[in-house]
Amino acid sequence: MNMIVAVDNNWAIGLRNQLLVRIPNDQKHFRMETTGKVVVLGRRTLETFPQGLPLKNRTNIILSTDHHYQVKDAIVVHSIPELLEELKKYNDDDVYIIGGESVYRQMLPYCSVAHVTKIDREYQADSYFPNLDKDAAWRVTAESDEQTYFDIPYVFMKYERI
Repeated sequence: MNMIVAVDNNWAIGLRNQLLVRIPNDQKHFRMETTGKVVVLGRRTLETFPQGLPLKNRTNIILSTDHHYQVKDAIVVHSIPELLEELKKYNDDDVYIIGGESVYRQMLPYCSVAHVTKIDREYQADSYFPNLDKDAAWRVTAESDEQTYFDIPYVFMKYERI
């Protein structure tokens, strides 16, 4: 399984249920990686999407502890064991965990690849991704050249579980 995330220098990912910054090339990268694939996300992350709707051209699986929660055009599961059972229907390489913080943390042990956009900034934040640079189980296997969006430098990195 894969994770895909954009982080700042402190591995922060969001503030008040919003991304820290929107970089068009990062959003394009996200679309290229996940289109036609399975995306796994929490309810609060879904609610940040336009009109709170699932992403088009993907199988959306929403993790919510609310057993009455339903979403048109998405699969809703209520626990990690239920999610893992649902994911058996799909090829591991086609599954992308896309947030938020609690879903990332709960699913990290099951993932072998993390696609990380590292943004060379420090933002005010209230949600974070686990720092893979400090986790001996992970190593960098690919890194793009530095890119810039206005004055914001960033790189695309691929981490793989050792």
